[in-house]
Amino acid sequence: MGTASSSHNSERAGRLRWLWFLPRLAFLLFVGGVALLLWISERSDSEERRATLISDVLWLEQNLRFHLSRNEELLGRIEPAQAASPRAFESFARTMFGFESGLRQLIWVDVEGRVKQAYPSLMDPALSIETTEGMPSMQSQRLARSLGKPVYSAPYPFFSNDWQFEVHVPVSREGRVVGIAVGIYRIRELLGDSVPWWLAERYRISVVGEGGKVLGARSKVESSVMNEGYQVAFDPPGWGLALHSVPYHAPRPVASIVLSAALVVLATVVLWSLWILRRHVLRRQSVEEELRREHTFRKAMEDSLDTGMRARNLDGEITYVNPAFCRMVGWAAEELVGRRPPMPYWADEHLDETRAIHDRVLAGDGPVEGFELKFKRRNGEIIDVLIHETPLIGADDKHVGWMGSMVDITDRKLAEEKARLQQERLQSTARLVAVGEMASSIAHELNQPLAAISSYCTGAANLLRNQAPAEQVVPALDKAVEQSRRAGQVIRRIYSLTRPSDSHFEAVDLAERVTATAALIDGEMRQRSVRLDHVLQSSLIIDGDPVLIEQILLNLLRNAMDAMRDTPLEQRIIAIELKAADGYALLEIADRGCGIDAAVADNLFDPLFTTKPEGMGMGLAICRSVIESHRGRLSFAPNPGGGTVFRCSFPLSGR
Repeated sequence: MGTASSSHNSERAGRLRWLWFLPRLAFLLFVGGVALLLWISERSDSEERRATLISDVLWLEQNLRFHLSRNEELLGRIEPAQAASPRAFESFARTMFGFESGLRQLIWVDVEGRVKQAYPSLMDPALSIETTEGMPSMQSQRLARSLGKPVYSAPYPFFSNDWQFEVHVPVSREGRVVGIAVGIYRIRELLGDSVPWWLAERYRISVVGEGGKVLGARSKVESSVMNEGYQVAFDPPGWGLALHSVPYHAPRPVASIVLSAALVVLATVVLWSLWILRRHVLRRQSVEEELRREHTFRKAMEDSLDTGMRARNLDGEITYVNPAFCRMVGWAAEELVGRRPPMPYWADEHLDETRAIHDRVLAGDGPVEGFELKFKRRNGEIIDVLIHETPLIGADDKHVGWMGSMVDITDRKLAEEKARLQQERLQSTARLVAVGEMASSIAHELNQPLAAISSYCTGAANLLRNQAPAEQVVPALDKAVEQSRRAGQVIRRIYSLTRPSDSHFEAVDLAERVTATAALIDGEMRQRSVRLDHVLQSSLIIDGDPVLIEQILLNLLRNAMDAMRDTPLEQRIIAIELKAADGYALLEIADRGCGIDAAVADNLFDPLFTTKPEGMGMGLAICRSVIESHRGRLSFAPNPGGGTVFRCSFPLSGR
C-alpha cells in the first residue's frame, strides 16, 4: 500500500513538473521566434541598403567619369588662335566653367613647356615651378606629349585644406602637337559640382588617397555617419584615388519600432504573469507546509514541556491543558476541558485563598511577578506550584481569556528548607572555627612573651637563692614585667585585627624597631649559631603599631632560623636590608635555608597551614594580616644564594 502511494506521488510530481515546463518552453519558443523575425527583418533591410549604396556609388563614379571625359574632349578642341588671344582664351575658359565641369583653372602651355595663357590669371603656387625637372606637372606634360592623349597628374595640396589635380590634354593639328591645355580640378569643388543633392542627403561622399587620407568630401553632418561604407577606384584620374561613400544613419520606421516594443512588452507580461503565478503557487505550498511543520513542532514542544499550560476563557472555563499539566494534577485533558470553578485540583484546606486569587486573575488584577499556590493531585498529594498568568489574545487582537504556566516547585521548596537548615549549621560551625583560630592566634603570639617571662622569673629566682644583691635581681624582674605588658598588648592587638577601625597608629622608625627586635632575639640566635647581617637606612618613618611591627619581625626572624636547621654553621646568616623606594619603606629578610617548595607556595599564607611538625600555621597568616592592616604588602621569592627572601613594604608616613 505504501509503495503504491509513493509511486502515485512520484507520478503526480512528474506531471506537475511537465505542467511547469511546458509554459516555459512555449515562452522560450515565442521569444526565439520574435527575435528571429526581427533579425531576418533587420538583415533584409541591411542588405537592401547595401545594394542601394553600391548602385548609387557606381552611378556617381560613372557620372564623374562622364564629366571628366567630356572635359578632356572639350579641352582638346581649343584652337591655337584662341590660345594666342587672351580675350578669346578667357571666353573659351568661361564656356568650360559654365558646364559645371568641376574645373577651377585653365592654362595653355606651348610646345616648349612655357605657360602662355591662364584663366583665372592668379597662378597656383605649384605652377611656378612646373618647369622644374622631376616635378609631377612636368612629368604629366611630357607623358601627354609623348602619348598624344590626356594624362592626369598626382593630387597635391592646395593651400592647407584642399587638394587638386591636373589633366594635361595635348592639342594636335595636322599630326603634330601644337600645345597642351591644362585643366585644374579642386577635389572638394569637383564633388560639389558633380554630386547631386539627393545623393548628398543619403551619403557622405569623399575622395581618399593612399593610406586612406581624405582629400575632399561632401557631407551633410560629419558625426552622423555609420561605420560601414563602399569604395570604388576613382579612375581617371587614378593615382590610387578612390571614391568612398558612407551612408547616414536612417531612423527606423516608427511602425517597426512600435511592433518590436509591443512584442517585447507582450513577452515580458507573459513571463511576469507566469512568474507571479508560479511564485503564488509555490508560496502557498510553502506556507501550507510550514504551517503543518509549525503545528507539528508546537504540538511536540508542548507535549515535551515540563511546564504545565492551562488556558481559560473570560468566564474562567478551561479551554486547553497540555500533557504536562495533566501529569502534574493527575486528571486527563478530557476531564478538565470545559470545567468551571471550583476545580478538582484545588486543595480543600486552601480553597478560599485559591478562589480569591482566581477571581483577581479574571478581573485583570493578578500578580504580574507570579504567585504560589497549593494544588491537590488526584491521589490526594498536596504540591506547591508557581503560576504566571498572562492575557490570551486571539487572532483578531481581542482579549479572549488567560493563559497560565505552572511549575511544580515542591522539590525546590524542600531543597530550600534543607539548604536553610544546612546554612544554619554551617554558620554555627564557622563561628566555632573562628573561635578556634582566634585561640590558636592568641596561643601562638603569647608563646614568645610567656617564654620570656618564664626565663626572666627563673633567672631572678636563681639570683635570690644565691643571695644576689637587689641591683642584679631588679633588671630581670623589670624585663619580666615588660614581657607581661607585651603579652597584654599582643592580646589587645590580635583582638583589634578583627576590628580594624579601633586601631590607633603612631609614627614608627623601622630601623629602630629592627634593631630592638634583633637585640631581643640575640640570645636565641647565638644558641643556634646564626649571624645577623643588616644594612638599615635610618629615618624611614611609617604610621603603625610598634608592638605589631616587632611581632612581625620576630616571626620572620624565627622562621628564617628554623629554615636553616640543616644549613652548615658557617652559612647560617640572616641578611636584613631596609631602604626607601617610590614612597615605600622596603624591608627584606633573606635566609640561606631549605627554601619553599613550589607545591606549597600557594598555601603558605593560609591559616592553619604549616610545614613544621610543631607549628600551628598561624605565624605568616598573622604577619600578612598585620602588614595589610598597615596598607602594606608581604611577599616572598627564592634567594639567589639559596633559601628564601621575604619582602615587606610599608607606605612612608604622609602618603
